[in-house]
Amino acid sequence: MANPLYDTLFGCHAGRTAPFLHLADGGTLSYDAFLRLAARYAHAFRAAGLEPGDRLAAQIEKSPEALAVYAACVQAGIVFLPLNTGYTGDELEYFVTDSSAKLLLSDGARADALRPMAEAAGAVLMTLDAGGSGTLSDAARDMPETFDTTPRDGDDLAAFLYTSGTTGRSKGAMLTQTNLLSNAEVLVAYWQFSADDVLLHALPVFHTHGLFVATNIVLLAGGAMIFLPKFDLDQVIAHLPRATTMMGVPTFYTRLLDDPRFTRELVAHMRLFTSGSAPLLAETHVAFEARTGHRILERYGMTETNMNTSNPYDGERRAGTVGFPLPGVELRITDPESGETLPQGEIGLIEVRGPNVFKGYWNMPEKTAEELRENGFFITGDLGLIDDRGYVQILGRNKDLIISGGYNIYPKEIELLLDDQPGVLESAVVGVPHPDFGETVVGFLVPQTGMTPDLDAIGAAAARSLARFKHPRKLIILDALPRNTMGKVQKNVLRAEYGGLFAGS
Repeated sequence: MANPLYDTLFGCHAGRTAPFLHLADGGTLSYDAFLRLAARYAHAFRAAGLEPGDRLAAQIEKSPEALAVYAACVQAGIVFLPLNTGYTGDELEYFVTDSSAKLLLSDGARADALRPMAEAAGAVLMTLDAGGSGTLSDAARDMPETFDTTPRDGDDLAAFLYTSGTTGRSKGAMLTQTNLLSNAEVLVAYWQFSADDVLLHALPVFHTHGLFVATNIVLLAGGAMIFLPKFDLDQVIAHLPRATTMMGVPTFYTRLLDDPRFTRELVAHMRLFTSGSAPLLAETHVAFEARTGHRILERYGMTETNMNTSNPYDGERRAGTVGFPLPGVELRITDPESGETLPQGEIGLIEVRGPNVFKGYWNMPEKTAEELRENGFFITGDLGLIDDRGYVQILGRNKDLIISGGYNIYPKEIELLLDDQPGVLESAVVGVPHPDFGETVVGFLVPQTGMTPDLDAIGAAAARSLARFKHPRKLIILDALPRNTMGKVQKNVLRAEYGGLFAGS
């Protein structure tokens, strides 16, 4: 019995001396050296008592060693649980306890604070610092550099990824070997990756975008990565001449556009820029193409599914859309109440089905049953439509739908209008409680640098273009919208902070 994920992504590179990781300090790690490191880690995990199917929770900084932990888990049949480095001790306690993790891997600086929690949860505590030192490195130092790969099949769990928990308790999405491998295979073909590609990697590796999309694609294609600890504008600009592709979130591209060093000449050799994790403003699309001659390829995915859709590699990449369903992925738009499939062009819930769709939520059978239909379709919670050319448009989260006076209001429609107003860089629209209407519309505006939006003029523009029940009851200027680590606007934060605007009115 084989281990499809390890054999296909990692094992096939055994003995290969070609570069895998180009590091920020100028160093290089070959495929062979990386796999030997991962094998030593696999032995260390086994020595610590972990068996196939056990969970390993890792809250560690991005490094080649952190990536080797992922490879070691796959090789040893351990379920890998990467955790956001920004989580507090209380948040970490929930993930370790909920997952029944047998080992918690943390930065050495937090070890003393986390040890009582780990012991209470029955987890071994080991450390791994950003520079590669720690008790894991100590334990692995004299271990063999080969490891007998643990047999697994496609339905075996490879990883847990916890959802952000912005609307309730975080859910552990269970991802199988097939979920991860099938998505990588589709994306390599769809985005035309090859062994000649060098991906500029400035994303975190505790999230599906940086770990299971970027890394798995490069491994499968046999290319290399410029592996930066984080997005640093100077470093990205310095390393772009060595790259052929780059994956980013919208803030990466807006920051690059703000720097005069980012020129057409700097990226003339590049093959592909992709963006995801949050919507890309149409303005950014236009400005990027005008500056570089490249059109950013936007796609759509999520924790539970990895990638679902993509704008075409060859063909029109349409701003404001996330392209077409990927090969092997079925996508439909359904009525939120009845679950019936809606005609093309109508707004409803996005549902997807395919080999990329997760197995369910850990220890949450009721939640799994709510969101994963018996026929295999996953209810994403995103609102969208399929336009007359077959492109998918994302219009926001279902939980962001505003119901005012009995009327359904889709925030995206209002946001598009607000974004087009003079002096406005971007906007967010939320519903807040209102004594007469149940909810009413509030718009938040971030101004363009050096400009002050005219709120009266913007209100008048909304009055001309939108039905009365859609008019923002109030417009508020903010320096920036609250975002999570992947750049998604946290509308729940806005609703919480401004929920009392109309109390007593």
